[in-house]
Amino acid sequence: MEFSKDLSAGYLVNHMARLFEKGLAARIRPLGLTPGTFPALLELWEGDGLTQKDLVERLDIEQATMANTLARMERDGLVRREKDNNDGRVQRIRLTDRAKGLRDAAIEAAMSVNNETMAGLSVEEQHQLVELMQKVIYRDQTFATLA
Repeated sequence: MEFSKDLSAGYLVNHMARLFEKGLAARIRPLGLTPGTFPALLELWEGDGLTQKDLVERLDIEQATMANTLARMERDGLVRREKDNNDGRVQRIRLTDRAKGLRDAAIEAAMSVNNETMAGLSVEEQHQLVELMQKVIYRDQTFATLA
């Protein structure tokens, strides 16, 4: 059996992810953001006050990677850590006003990158691609399609 990278789903998905990340990096750099912090920000914009453990589970990344990412975000003035009111051992990750103010511009940047990167596909093909990626990633779970 011969391997062809051009027929390998893993290779192609990885390559496509790098295209998206490169475009995103260029768009959010002027905002003082990086692709490494962007997923955590997306989760916190949806639900401020998550724990580090919540973020690790939602983003499916290593604990050490999340700890380093949060340390950079804290250094950059994007988040602060607060003790949980009910359990003093737990720290909640809270967005700063600066991070809250970057939300719309950052999401617009990501949407622009998505649109530009997928411009060679019809709207129907874009929907199909997203649905197929959701199917692979989330398996039996059902998610909303693009509107």
